[in-house]
Amino acid sequence: MEDARIVSASARTKALRSGRAFVLCVSLCLGVLDSYAPAPVNAADQEPMTVEEAERLGEEFGVMVGDVDEDIRKELKLERAQGVAVFEVIGSSRADSAGIKVRSVIKEINKTEIRNLIDFGRAIKRGMKECNFTVGTYESADPGDPVGWGVNFHFVGCKRD
Repeated sequence: MEDARIVSASARTKALRSGRAFVLCVSLCLGVLDSYAPAPVNAADQEPMTVEEAERLGEEFGVMVGDVDEDIRKELKLERAQGVAVFEVIGSSRADSAGIKVRSVIKEINKTEIRNLIDFGRAIKRGMKECNFTVGTYESADPGDPVGWGVNFHFVGCKRD
């Protein structure tokens, strides 16, 4: 009789273990499948934006910018013609206060990748509405630095009057 209880307990333990293994397996599979699901479309990414509006928003932020084209890519010795090049920083602006530099390339704003002026316009518009945001740039290092370029993150705080 006692042997039957041991077998029965052992069978229940195995069933529980296999049930847990099944749940774990299903959870892992669903988690893996979720990673293949397309990213949700952000409404702001669908918001209409023109190059002219993006340039105007850049000026409002405090930078004169343009797409990184093939000529700029070669001049700045970048791997890809991607991002937004900073041609001018307007003094006493939010960009100036954040430390954005001329000849830097804006690659992200608040963790949103910037590939071109349209991406920049949408992201800077959201950032300026949120007040505090970050701007990730590639910047030329000091002369003589063997690396040549560095990645910097600039904190942009609220504009104070």
